[in-house]
Amino acid sequence: MSAAPIGIFDSGVGGLSVLRALRALLPAESLVYVADQGHVPYGARPMAEIQAFSEAITRFLLEQDAKLIVVACNTASAAALHFLRQTFAGVPFVGMEPALKPAAEQTESGVVGVLATPATFQGALYASVLERFAGGVQVLQDTCPGLVAQIEAGDLQGAETRRILHSALAPMLAQGADTVVMGCTHYPFVIPLIREIGGEGLRVIDPAPAVARQVRRVLMERGLLAGGEKKAGVRYYTSGSVQAFDLRLSALLGEGGSSLPLAWDGLRLV
Repeated sequence: MSAAPIGIFDSGVGGLSVLRALRALLPAESLVYVADQGHVPYGARPMAEIQAFSEAITRFLLEQDAKLIVVACNTASAAALHFLRQTFAGVPFVGMEPALKPAAEQTESGVVGVLATPATFQGALYASVLERFAGGVQVLQDTCPGLVAQIEAGDLQGAETRRILHSALAPMLAQGADTVVMGCTHYPFVIPLIREIGGEGLRVIDPAPAVARQVRRVLMERGLLAGGEKKAGVRYYTSGSVQAFDLRLSALLGEGGSSLPLAWDGLRLV
């Protein structure tokens, strides 16, 4: 039993989709969430830069006594998860990987679409998942340029968001895709619009519930699971605008919250 918090980080608000799943499955766990909105988006940044940001955020979360760290960002997972596990030996990490395995198992047409950032598609993690689980399945990819920025701005239904998603989905649907994987933690927040564009028959796979289950497994294996039934709290931090983050928090999770400011001092968070 452990009252220490779970640390979670993302480049922005996308990781809130993972936080939402964690709170649903593990309500007794305290959470500390870091949104590095001072550097959002991560998708087009060099791997070394993402590793440096991820290392600094991890150090900050460990200073908050985090017992496990969730890299709730596909781009950071692709660029830095292996690096973090080497750098912080003994610290349990749970990262994101595109959910190609369930997609390959569920598709009836044999055609699967993946929506993710360029860094995710270029990483060794994605290549490994593709090799292990996508045999016999045609995988179509789109980077949805600009979509992360639209979600960060709170635009989940507007004309530009719709244009970006239609541009990504229309070619996939034309080639017979019946399953689409959310390869970026921001994208689950536009699943209603994706379903509207793709039709109710389109399977949309959000990996967040599976990530929450993996967190529970790791905590149980290490004897770190929090006890009790009382719903624990969440501390939110952002390296961007506190006011803007609090507005997104309310819009995306349907509840109020007050975030705390973080600032970058070189490659250190203060």
